[in-house]
Amino acid sequence: MAGNQKFPFDLLFVVGLVVLTDIFVLIPVLSESFIRTVLGLPLLLFLPGYALLSVLFPTKTGLEGIERAALSIGMSVAIVPIIGLVLNYTSFGIREVPILVSLSVLIILACAAAYVRRMQLPEDKTFGISFRASVSSLLAGVLGKTESSTEKTLRTFLAISVLALVGTVVYVAIVPHEQEPFTEFYILGPDGAATNYTTEYAQGESGTVIVGIANHEHRAVNYTMDVRLENRSLQLPENLKQIKLDDNTTLEEPLEITPSFEGKNMELEFLLFNETEKRVPYRDLHLWINVTKEA
Repeated sequence: MAGNQKFPFDLLFVVGLVVLTDIFVLIPVLSESFIRTVLGLPLLLFLPGYALLSVLFPTKTGLEGIERAALSIGMSVAIVPIIGLVLNYTSFGIREVPILVSLSVLIILACAAAYVRRMQLPEDKTFGISFRASVSSLLAGVLGKTESSTEKTLRTFLAISVLALVGTVVYVAIVPHEQEPFTEFYILGPDGAATNYTTEYAQGESGTVIVGIANHEHRAVNYTMDVRLENRSLQLPENLKQIKLDDNTTLEEPLEITPSFEGKNMELEFLLFNETEKRVPYRDLHLWINVTKEA
């Protein structure tokens, strides 16, 4: 009869691992720990696929354990990029926390759905992980008992995948990685947020934006900035014409914009040059503004 299924240790283990990973990623004190990397890789490369396969194949006869493990890795590798693609078209973007939350919600909901499906099946047909059966299967492989060619192929694929996973964890943890050099260049509205930019002006009136530059070039850099309205340079304060920033230093300064001529859908350009290339902008930003006659 349905309803007397064995305790879903595998699903609870997956959910517990997800929660533990979230804790080690989101809590600042723990986020620099080696354990974060150890937990994070299974979250990306195994758990999403395993949770979805548990929904699709709740019975023992659907997939063998070795097949389920191998396909879990394959499905996870396919699922994670899809989630990243979807997030890329939202306001959240492809960032650590949105990806973590999306994967966590997906895995937990899939585990809940898998549990409901298992509850609807007779106990003798419900898939579950038995420690004794897992050890027996492992011994069978070690002792060379008869296996089909499919089982051998899947076992080999799983072994290679696990070795690659372990190797990746060790590499990430041991080998130091220096971030690629880059410069952040951004503008904020007068309230300090990336919204509410002044786009409607009366000729002679002023609006304010906050210009931000963050140096991550691994060295001190001399920047030059130019602001142009319809390709005509506007007057800038001296502290924003020539800017020297040390590595890992951020500058945020208010800049008053005062258009001197009227027009519609005019391009307001913010151009940042570095010391190595002074003709082509290193970074550039754009706003489109309307300027009417004086009030």
